Amino acid sequence: MSLSHLATLYLPAIEDELRQVVGTDAALLHDYYAMLHYHLGWDSAQGGPPSGKRVRPLLCLLACAAVGGDWRAALPMAASLELLHNFTLIHDDIQDNSPLRHGCPTVWRHWGVAQAINAGDAMFTLAQLAPHRLSALGQMPELVVEALAELNRTCLTLTQGQYLDMSFEARGQVTVAEYLTMIEAKTGVLISVAAYLGARLGGANPLRAAHFRAYGLNLGLAFQVADDLLGIWGDPAVTGKSAASDLEKRKKSLPVVYGLEHAPDFARAYAQPHTVTHDLTAMALQLEQTGARAFTQTKAEALTALAVQQLEFADPAGEAGWALGELTDQLLKRSF
Repeated sequence: MSLSHLATLYLPAIEDELRQVVGTDAALLHDYYAMLHYHLGWDSAQGGPPSGKRVRPLLCLLACAAVGGDWRAALPMAASLELLHNFTLIHDDIQDNSPLRHGCPTVWRHWGVAQAINAGDAMFTLAQLAPHRLSALGQMPELVVEALAELNRTCLTLTQGQYLDMSFEARGQVTVAEYLTMIEAKTGVLISVAAYLGARLGGANPLRAAHFRAYGLNLGLAFQVADDLLGIWGDPAVTGKSAASDLEKRKKSLPVVYGLEHAPDFARAYAQPHTVTHDLTAMALQLEQTGARAFTQTKAEALTALAVQQLEFADPAGEAGWALGELTDQLLKRSF
């Protein structure tokens, strides 16, 4: 299969690039680098979290190759995108007061909030420095400048998405339109820019690269909406989470936002703290009866169709093009 074959080439190269960008120190700064390595999944043998799936850097390299470029020439940008993603995770864990990530203590839980903030800042800075390595791989200076500008616009949008996400927690009502704006900024934009910059660094003109951008945006939105659906009605054996876990946490996911907007009875029930597990089952049924489940599934399917359509417009070629299709299927065609 194309994706599995290319992943065996790309993923080790991504890890090597990440290690070169992050660096290490065995003396005075040992623990400083230990925090970064721990969060990136390089200390899993010592009880740290596993490394992530590296979806964003993989998408960047596949887009680069799918337009006829040398994927190796996009490795610094792939590393930058992964570091930027992980910067947001370190800070999100602090802001959400999350003690665990992938079943392991988060950076703030392990080293304290102050050091975790600093580690996140370091990850952010490394993400800014990594693209400067593109010049040594033959990328034109003006393209490197464009890539850095895109990266920084993405950083700003990510903070706006995080602001909206946190502000929604304190609000009784959030509209569907507001929620979609939030996930576009918090989730969709980074996947979108990964596909766009991969295509640009591979030699695609701005028009063709724009289709890759739209593909990535809809891919990210569709994945999040499908995840929202699974967070309430998914099979625990598939999701790895308890049934109706998002209701238990009182998350304002898309089905919940729809229910709050369209059903006052559900809104009143959701505002009450739950006490026993069967309350969640009843609440999930009540939410389904508002039409939230059907609405969310339809939205996920529509966004998936848009992602597939934009990928077709982008006209990815060769083995990498087939791999992009496989990756899309793996991310989006989960059990609703």
